[in-house]
Amino acid sequence: QVQPVESGGGLVQPGGSLRLSCAASRSIFSFYAMAWYRQAPGKQREMVAAITSGSSTNYSDYVKGRFTISRDNAKNTVYLQMNSLKPEDTAIYYCNRASLSNNYAPLGSWGQGTQVTVSS
Repeated sequence: QVQPVESGGGLVQPGGSLRLSCAASRSIFSFYAMAWYRQAPGKQREMVAAITSGSSTNYSDYVKGRFTISRDNAKNTVYLQMNSLKPEDTAIYYCNRASLSNNYAPLGSWGQGTQVTVSS
């Protein structure tokens, strides 16, 4: 199975914005819900935002109102627009298929992720 490829991370000051992208193969992307997850040092990986194939969305309480997930089915790409970033958003961000029947549990292989660091 081809892994998704995440990009767009970087170093940003508190209050700043970043837009992450995740390119996936059609076999991963088509007809599946997709989600962004993140893992901070010393913490478990957690779901941040999810989007169904029909573009219904769901967000973690930690990012609701600040992050926006979207997808371009023609490009097999999912995006995460992150605004009003906080130091606690610092983590490696990953995307993956998500299970709608199991609380957005990740399915499939992980990619390399993209590092987001929020610091002044």
